[in-house]
Amino acid sequence: MKFSEFTEESWKENGEYYDTCLIPYTGLSGMESPPEAAAALEGLRDLLDLIELPFRGRIVIYPAIQYAAGQNSQYVNEVCRKVKSNLFQYVIIASAVPGVSVEDFYESDLVLYPPKVSTDRMIPLRSEIKEKIQTLWQGEA
Repeated sequence: MKFSEFTEESWKENGEYYDTCLIPYTGLSGMESPPEAAAALEGLRDLLDLIELPFRGRIVIYPAIQYAAGQNSQYVNEVCRKVKSNLFQYVIIASAVPGVSVEDFYESDLVLYPPKVSTDRMIPLRSEIKEKIQTLWQGEA
């Protein structure tokens, strides 16, 4: 569920069931052409769909961090730490940037990437993502 779908009242009533914050990280540099930026955002959107739909009721999608800059991993780590200390038990980064990992974003619990696969690969990918998130929740990540 997106953060913007909550009201103050609905959060007070049901917030305890949402223990995981999902932060989209686009990682744009500003050097991308419009089609490249669009492709990054579309890939991230596809990944968010794979995460949000099966886990609706437990994951809250927060606003995206769009641009990467110098010490950006520190900034992302700080955001992760704050949301974990304040509201959520787990933080997942959905990254449009291949190659970043949980070592880069050490305050997160899991880093996932958008699919770059054909539609016939989406069902196995959906299962892989589901397994990674369930493993995280079971304390095995």
